[in-house]
Amino acid sequence: MEKISLPESITVKEFAKRLKKSVSETIAILMDNGFLVTINEELDYDTAAIIAEDLGFQVKKEKVSTKETGQRKKTSNISSILKEELKKTPKKQLKPRPPIVTILGHVDHGKTTLLDTIRRTKVAESESGGITQHITAYQVNSKGKLITFVDTPGHEAFQKMRSRGANAADIAVIIIAADDGVKPQTKEVLDYVKSAKIPFIVCLNKVDKPEANPDKVKGKLAEEGVLVEGWGGKIPVVEISAKQNKNIDDLLETILLVADIEELKANYSCPGLGLVLESHLDKKRGPVATVIAKNGIIKKGDFVTAENVTGKVKSLEDFQGKKSLLARPGTPVTLLGFTALPAAGSVVKVLEKKSLKRKREITLSREITYKGRASALKRIEKSLKKEKYQKLNIVLKADTQGSLEAITQILDSLVVDNVIIKTIKSGVGQVSESDVLFAKISNAVPYGFRVTETLTASQVAIKEKIKVRFFDVIYHLIGDIQKEMRRIIATEKVRLDQGSLQVLAIFRTGKKDMIVGGKVTKGKIRKGDEAEIQRDGETISIGNVVQMKKGKTEAEEAEEGEECGITFKTRGPLTKIKEGDILNSYFYEEQVVSIT
Repeated sequence: MEKISLPESITVKEFAKRLKKSVSETIAILMDNGFLVTINEELDYDTAAIIAEDLGFQVKKEKVSTKETGQRKKTSNISSILKEELKKTPKKQLKPRPPIVTILGHVDHGKTTLLDTIRRTKVAESESGGITQHITAYQVNSKGKLITFVDTPGHEAFQKMRSRGANAADIAVIIIAADDGVKPQTKEVLDYVKSAKIPFIVCLNKVDKPEANPDKVKGKLAEEGVLVEGWGGKIPVVEISAKQNKNIDDLLETILLVADIEELKANYSCPGLGLVLESHLDKKRGPVATVIAKNGIIKKGDFVTAENVTGKVKSLEDFQGKKSLLARPGTPVTLLGFTALPAAGSVVKVLEKKSLKRKREITLSREITYKGRASALKRIEKSLKKEKYQKLNIVLKADTQGSLEAITQILDSLVVDNVIIKTIKSGVGQVSESDVLFAKISNAVPYGFRVTETLTASQVAIKEKIKVRFFDVIYHLIGDIQKEMRRIIATEKVRLDQGSLQVLAIFRTGKKDMIVGGKVTKGKIRKGDEAEIQRDGETISIGNVVQMKKGKTEAEEAEEGEECGITFKTRGPLTKIKEGDILNSYFYEEQVVSIT
C-alpha cells in the first residue's frame, strides 16, 4: 500500500500532485464522492484523507511546525496588518476615524443594558434567555463625533467571540457591577486587553443600588494590577447606572478623550481592509457577513477576499439596515456578495485590479452527498472500534459560525465519565433533509441551535421517526447533550436529604393524609418533596409533601427557622403523626456509575 502524507489543509491542485493524478481526474473523483470543488479550493485533512484511503493510499497527517503556525496567526491578525498598511501611507493622507469600542465584562453586569441605553433599543428582549449570543456592531453620535460599538456575548461559552470583538476594537470598556465586583470573566477580559495592549476604561455600573461599593471594586482591581484614576493609576474610571441613564454622557466623553489620545487615523483613499465579526447563511440572500471597516473604502461592486473565500460586493447595509454605497474606516456594515460563508475573525481585503486576475478564484459552498458521508462513516466506525471511549454521535446545525464555534468549543472538552462527543456533521443554516438522513445512518442525535428545519427535513424526520432537537439558549443545548451522554452509561439513584421539620401541632387527619404544623429545624422543606415521618429514630410512614402554607398564604418552600403548615400524604397505611415527630424531606438524583 502506497503511503501519502497530507497537511491540515490542501488545495485540490496540490492534492492531485500527491495522488499522482491530473487535476481534472482528481476533481472528477471528488465530484463522484459528492464534493463540488475548483482547482484552487482547499480541502480539509479529513476530506482529503477519506478520498486518499478510498483510492488505496495509507494516509499520515503532516505535523505543522511552530514557526508555520506562528506565521499563520500573524498574517491573520487585523491589528498587525493595519499597522503595516499605515506605515506605508504618507501622513498627509491619514485622517481621523471613529473609535471602535467593545464592551467587555462578566455576564449580567449590564453590558446589554448599557448599550441599550446608549442606542435606545431593546437588545436584551430580542435575545433568547436574556443573554446576547451574537456579535452586533453599530454607531452613535456624541457631540458631533461618531463612536462605533461592537457588542460581544458575556456568557462563558463565547470566549472566542469576545476575544474577536476585542481584536477589532481600539478601546475596551470593562464593565463591572458595583454591587458584585470582580468576577472570573472580568479577570479574563482584563488579562486579554492587557496582553493585547488595548487601551481600556473601567466602567462601574449599578452605582444606584444601595449595596453598591465602588471603592471596594477599585480595591479589588488594584489587587489585579489595575490602578484606576484616584487610586494611584491613570486608567480612566466612570461610575454609571445604565438602567437609570446616569453618567452615560460622561462615559462617551471619556471614550472620545481616550480616542484623541490614541490619535486613531486611517487612509480614506485606498482599497478597503476590514474584519468579519459574524457571518450567517440567509436562505433568500445567501452568505451574509457583518464586517467592520478598519482602513480604506469598501464599495459596492468591489471584489473582496476573506482568507480562501472571495466574492463581489452586491450590497452594503449600515447597522440600521439602510442601503449604503460604501463603508468608511470605523464603520460596521452588512456585506452581501461572498460566494461562501467567510470565517468569523477573518480579514477582509478589497482586491486591487492588478491582483484581481490572480486572486479571483470562486470558492463554492458545498453540501457533501449521501455517498460521500457514507464513506466518511466507514472511517469513523473503524476508529470507534479502536478507541476505549464510548461515543455520543451528534449532528449540529447553527445559525451563525460564531454560535457554531462557541458550541464546538464546549463540546470539544465535554466528557461525562467514559462518554465523549463525536460531531459527525456540523454546519450553518437550516436543518436539511440530508442532515436528518445522515443522523439516521450514523445513529446520531440531530441538534439545531437558533435555526429551523426545512419542510422536507420535517417530513423525513416524521417518516424516519427521528426527533430533531432545537434550542435557542446555548446552555440548554449543552444540558440536553449531557443528559444524552448519561443515558449511554449506567446510573444509580442517590437519596439527597433536603431538610427536617419538627411537628408542633396536628390540624386535620384524613384517610391517607394529615395536615400538621411545625418548624423547620434544618435545611428546607419543599412542596412536592418525598418525605418520611420519624419517631424515636424509627421511620413510621413514607409519603410526600403535597401542600404547604405559611400563615394563610400558599408557599413552595420553607427554610430553616420558619414555621409552616403542610399536608403530608402517605403511600401506604396511615400511621397517625403526633406532636414531636420529625418529618425529613428528600429527593432522588440519578448519578453516573463509573465504567471500568
